[in-house]
Amino acid sequence: MTESRAPAGLYDGEDAGTIAARLGVPCVVALETTTSTLDVAHALAAEGAAAGTVVLAESQTAGRGRSGKRWTSAPGAGIWLTIIERSLDPATLSLLALRLGIAGAVALQPFAPGPIGVKWPNDLSVGGRKLAGILVEARWRESSPEWVAIGMGVNVAAPRDVEGAIGLKEGASRLAVLAALVPALRAAAARPGELGDDELSALAARDVGRGRHAISPGRGTVDGVSPSGELLLRLPNGTLVAHRAGSLVFAEES
Repeated sequence: MTESRAPAGLYDGEDAGTIAARLGVPCVVALETTTSTLDVAHALAAEGAAAGTVVLAESQTAGRGRSGKRWTSAPGAGIWLTIIERSLDPATLSLLALRLGIAGAVALQPFAPGPIGVKWPNDLSVGGRKLAGILVEARWRESSPEWVAIGMGVNVAAPRDVEGAIGLKEGASRLAVLAALVPALRAAAARPGELGDDELSALAARDVGRGRHAISPGRGTVDGVSPSGELLLRLPNGTLVAHRAGSLVFAEES
C-alpha cells in the first residue's frame, strides 16, 4: 500500500488547481511526500483518474527506476512527477521512454547548464552527468493498455550523495520547468507509430552513445537508434545488430 501524507495542495507557493490550469491538464495532485509518484498515479488511475492527471511530490521515500533500482528523493531537490495517460497506441510503448526522452531534452534545454544529451533508452545528461530519468509503466486490459504512468525525475540541484549527477541552472523555477515539460511529454506520448524524421534528427544531435564502444546490452560500437527505438550496435565484422531492450553500458564505465 502506498504511504503518503495528505496532499499539501501547494507546490512552490501555487495551489494545485492553479498549476493544473497553467499546465493545461485536468488535475494536479501535489503531495508533501510519498513512496513514489508512480505508486500514487497507478492508484488514482485504477479509480478512474483522467488522462493528463499529474502527480507531484516534494520528496519520495522509494523512487524507482529501471531494473528495480530505488532511491530517496530529497525535498525540493528535484522535480518528481508522474503523468497518467490513456488510449495510447500499444505499438509505441516499447519506444515510449526514448520518445519522451527526446521531447524532454528539448523542453529542459533552456533550464540546463549545458547541452542535454540523450542516452538510450531513458536517461538525460549534461557533460556526462545524469540530469533526469524516465520510467514508463503500463497496466493492461487484455491486449491494450488501460493506462500508462509516465514517471520522470529531474534534478534541480545536484544530489550530494549521488556521484555523476548534475542539476539545472541555478535559480531555475520548478513551475516554469513544469510548464515547458509536461505539455511536451504529453504531446510526445500521443504520437503514433515509429520515431519520425524530426525525432531521429533531434536524437542524432543529442545522442551520447553514437560512436562509443558498448558492453551492454551487447558488445559493439553504437551506430545510432532505429525508427522503432532499437539500439544499433555495429560488430567488428561490420554486422549491425539491433537491441530492443536492456541498458546501455559503455566499456569505459565497466
